[in-house]
Amino acid sequence: MEMITTKSDNFGKLSISENRRYLMEGDKPFFWLGDTAWLMFLKLDEDEIYTYLRNRKEKGYNVIQTVLIQSPQDVESSQAPGRKDVKKSEYWEFVDRVLNMAEQMGLYIGLLPAWGSLVKSNILNMETMRTYANFLGKRYQNRKNLIWILGGDVRGDAGYDVFCLEGEILKSYNPERIIAYHPFGRTSSSLWFHNEPWLDMNLFQSGHRRYDQASLGEWDDNAEKETFFGEDNWKYVDRDLSYDIVKPTLDAEPSYEGIPQGLHNPRNPYWEEWDVRRYAYWSVFAGAAGHTYGSNSIMQFYDDVSKPGAYGVRELWQDAMHHPGCAQLKYLKDLMESVDFINGKADDSLLLFGQKERYHRIAVFAGEDYILCYDYMGDEFLLDLRRFQNMELDAWWMDPRNNSLSYITTIKEQEKWLASPVARKEKANDWVLILKKAESR
Repeated sequence: MEMITTKSDNFGKLSISENRRYLMEGDKPFFWLGDTAWLMFLKLDEDEIYTYLRNRKEKGYNVIQTVLIQSPQDVESSQAPGRKDVKKSEYWEFVDRVLNMAEQMGLYIGLLPAWGSLVKSNILNMETMRTYANFLGKRYQNRKNLIWILGGDVRGDAGYDVFCLEGEILKSYNPERIIAYHPFGRTSSSLWFHNEPWLDMNLFQSGHRRYDQASLGEWDDNAEKETFFGEDNWKYVDRDLSYDIVKPTLDAEPSYEGIPQGLHNPRNPYWEEWDVRRYAYWSVFAGAAGHTYGSNSIMQFYDDVSKPGAYGVRELWQDAMHHPGCAQLKYLKDLMESVDFINGKADDSLLLFGQKERYHRIAVFAGEDYILCYDYMGDEFLLDLRRFQNMELDAWWMDPRNNSLSYITTIKEQEKWLASPVARKEKANDWVLILKKAESR
């Protein structure tokens, strides 16, 4: 296998930025662009993993979220068919080789030690978690490309003491390593662990439901105390960044491309590429430290159309690697890396018409010499530019489907400016407005 080796000199040196809202890699800002590969270790062989990781590396991803032990069957005598035996040393040697492969590609692995159900079912309790966490801490103490992600689609109070023990033990082996927590749907890790010293950053799961799907009578309905934001995933960012102790946050599980809206009923419409873009731009322009993409086919590595998969999956993972939504998020990452994003912030005050609701929201993110706006519906909006009157601003429309830029004008000494996107005939009419300080000509 030809290995892609494009590591930065600072690879493995992740830390929290000085303003506590973003990640750094050495002395450079790090924009988390994650992909969801929950069953990668358990279902794929090394050649398949190479294919998948190389595809993601070339699409700009830098974090792969995956799990070591996913279900009680993984640790019971009744080994699930088609899954590796986690009780054998060969499995852990295989994991080591894959981690080496990812490191050579410059990829971080967001590693879940075990899915949350193993804690909830008491398979991992205070005694067994102590043993397991020490095993992992010793084995991977010096591993450069790990980010620990605890939890796994579970509320923190389903095993609060166990998760805290896990975090404390793993942190003790390498205090510099980033630790996060993947929570239950439509919640954030901040609801339980925000003040815990071992938690370096928050993750939230905005989940897979529409605005009108607050209650579906399913196992994953939210409790009354858990505020339902619907599709407004940016609200999790607002809430997480409002706490006195500031920690980076991001959407670690938005609606997956190719999964039914509401998750459970395949008769519902499926989430599409334009939904993928909306969740990403909304949360990042609200101040998230990055974003994680998910595909229904890839998260479960569906590989046999003769057998039913989970959640109405329709395509093989090998085909889903080429879906449009997963390729388009690199354009957001490139855009953020083209500006001083760690010193920018969400700024609705620049909208003279005021902010609108739901799909008509205009997401605005601005720094000292730039303004970025995401317009999902292609609406007109009026910007207040008085703060930027001391500079000329070049203006472009960016098509988030293909990264094409279309120069509009150079704005000079204007107090306000009307943005008027061109209407498309396609289903999606989302645009990104880019205003940047004009370079000397």
